[in-house]
Amino acid sequence: MSESTAELIIGCDHAAFPLKEIIRKHLEAEGLAVEDAGTHGLESVNYPDYAKRVSEAVSLGQFARGILLCGTGLGMSMVANKFPGVRAALCTDIFAAKMSRLHNNANVLVLGGRVTGDVLALEIVETWLKTPFEGGRHQERIDMFDRLSF
Repeated sequence: MSESTAELIIGCDHAAFPLKEIIRKHLEAEGLAVEDAGTHGLESVNYPDYAKRVSEAVSLGQFARGILLCGTGLGMSMVANKFPGVRAALCTDIFAAKMSRLHNNANVLVLGGRVTGDVLALEIVETWLKTPFEGGRHQERIDMFDRLSF
């Protein structure tokens, strides 16, 4: 993946494969280069494998941003946020997508393929991609993430 010229990486499990395809095709039609980390069909797979592919690529700086999808988005969120430097946000509405970027500088968007319709999902993705990080006091808080130790 390090040789990719893609601008973002996307991955899903079988439950969200149809929605991932809609999003990927939309982004490519908009001229965005997308690395597809799979899955590539409806056969049952383990979501942590795909969460790892996307999150590790973002964590290592191979991609600035990623999108993950599973049935609810919950499992992908849990796995993604285990990776250093990954700030994954499960977004179910446009406001959450906007704020996840504006205040939290989320670098991985997570969606639930069984709970978010395709029209809303595309609006969430567009909002998330176009919303800049505000910085300032919000950067100070994000810097705290790296200092947390449990």
